Amino acid sequence: MKKLLLAFLCLMTFALANAQSNKEIANVYIKRSQESLNNLEIELSLEHFNKAMKYMDTITSSKVARLGTLIHYELRNFSEAKSFAKQYFLIAKNKKSEEYTEFLELFVNINEELEAQLKEEKRLEEERIKKEKELRRIDSLKTVWVNKSKSLSLKLDTIYPFNKNNLAIFKRNNSYGIITDRGEILVEANEYKDALSFDSFIILKNKKQEPTKIYCYNTTDKSGYLLPSPSDFNTLSTHYGQVMLPRGNGRFVAYPNNSYEPMVYDLNARKNVKIANKQDLFKNLKRNDVIDKYNKDEEVKINKVWYAFGGHLGGGIHPLYFNNGYQVHSFLCSVDGKVLNASSTYQYIGPFYNNKYQALKAGKTIWINQNGTKVSTPEDESGKYFGSVKVVKVEDGIYQLKENGFIVLKNEKLEKLADFLRTNSKQ
Repeated sequence: MKKLLLAFLCLMTFALANAQSNKEIANVYIKRSQESLNNLEIELSLEHFNKAMKYMDTITSSKVARLGTLIHYELRNFSEAKSFAKQYFLIAKNKKSEEYTEFLELFVNINEELEAQLKEEKRLEEERIKKEKELRRIDSLKTVWVNKSKSLSLKLDTIYPFNKNNLAIFKRNNSYGIITDRGEILVEANEYKDALSFDSFIILKNKKQEPTKIYCYNTTDKSGYLLPSPSDFNTLSTHYGQVMLPRGNGRFVAYPNNSYEPMVYDLNARKNVKIANKQDLFKNLKRNDVIDKYNKDEEVKINKVWYAFGGHLGGGIHPLYFNNGYQVHSFLCSVDGKVLNASSTYQYIGPFYNNKYQALKAGKTIWINQNGTKVSTPEDESGKYFGSVKVVKVEDGIYQLKENGFIVLKNEKLEKLADFLRTNSKQ
């Protein structure tokens, strides 16, 4: 029992000694805190005060409570200042002292400042929430705009320049079609693998070489149709062979296989163009010494060589064949009797228009006159586009049509993102 009592006494003595030590340390920091406050070193004063609090279990001095209140009041920590002020009122004994009266006045100020601070914090929080909602609304509007923008986009590989009639060729998945400057597809790109455009006509072919199907579109009157099958022109023909550029007078020329004459077609009248009376033409050519002889088999003799007469291309140029081959051998220029050997000059010649022909030499286009002389390139009557729509490549395979700041597609349009947000944010 005596040992137990002795241990208890030792423990109490240690606790009292330790408590006394903590109180002394705390008082040192309280003194430093007060000095710093007097020197208006508020942050340093708080630092000393907080260290003192570590050595205090509870505040038992009104002086300490008052110091904590003043420090936090100066730092505008009104909630903490109010908490220390309440402890002051619980501890202070003399409620009639001047210090108490002044502190009561300070407490009223603290409550007013705290109320204003809480009100401002509430206002700022409401403003933050409002801005957050607005940002979410803007993000939602951006999503709406992006989705609408995508819906007004064209998934195409290429859009070629529009012509004066506001039409253009486009390419998708290695096929060609026709589109307006409002994004309306007139001919789908699903079966035509090659396209030619000249003098306001567009020619679409189902194969780049030796096509068996050709679609013609007149961009002036915006009408289109399939050309007659090669076999309709010549029962032995299975494809159109070499296809030449269409011309402004509506004439079109192709060189079908297994044929002794090219196909000359009037794209406006939609019919084949043939010489009405070849015998009368032959007589005239002979009379003018362009040919030496002719016969009932529609053959002509020039410089002692007989040729199968291949009709006409307009302007006085006539293809010539040998009866044992379907490839053009020569072109007869009736204006001066010159014979253009296909192997050394031009392999193919197109229709005559505005004193010029398209001719192909080793696969390259050359423009010639009626006796085969090279001339300047004619102006493409498809014309330049003067509309207000601009083609914009968004990314590979994605295009948009823009007009006066709007994305347009058919009858729909979408303003710029900034304008869209400005307009719809007000609603």
